Amino acid sequence: MTDLLALATQTFLTMVVVMDPVGLAPVFISLAGSRPSFERRKIAIKAISVAAGIIFLFAFFGEALLHHLGISIHSFKIAGGILLFLIALDMVFARPSGAKETEEEEKEAQNRQDPSVFPLAIPLIAGPGTLASIMILSSKASGHALDILVVIGVTVVVLALCYLALRLSGQIAKVIGLTGVHVVTRVLGVLLGALAVQYVADGAWGIIQSNS
Repeated sequence: MTDLLALATQTFLTMVVVMDPVGLAPVFISLAGSRPSFERRKIAIKAISVAAGIIFLFAFFGEALLHHLGISIHSFKIAGGILLFLIALDMVFARPSGAKETEEEEKEAQNRQDPSVFPLAIPLIAGPGTLASIMILSSKASGHALDILVVIGVTVVVLALCYLALRLSGQIAKVIGLTGVHVVTRVLGVLLGALAVQYVADGAWGIIQSNS
């Protein structure tokens, strides 16, 4: 039970940090804030559905893809940790993250009629950090059905939080404001940085043990 609780806690914290539901609110307002309520709801549902499909695809088949490419999970942990650390730096300093969306992509997104798939689903929700995290968490639960269910179940909960953040984006922006969003993002960035270092350490230790 303790191991399952630890796995659930790590999955929840990791996914909340990399998906950043609170940070999605101002982005959603800028992309769809002027649209009718029914249209915003439709965009939110589609964005979460597409992101969930991509995330779970990587959760179940990501490790097989790595094996096919000849990449060990330890190497992937190091690469994923470095990527997450770069995202964490951008979160802490409240600057746009090129790991999620470039300036060109942001400009294109502003002119798109339907922003649900891009940039909401990809890369804001199911971005590189999210996909790396779900693959690493799934590898920890490899071969244990209950562990996999915990990872998937908790990820679904975080996706539900993302949906609520999109639907309540107007209220969130009014309550905490842009400064509040930056404060929350910075705190999450510090946690993500620590998690990224742990991923790199675990990957390096795994490589050392496999070669000894």
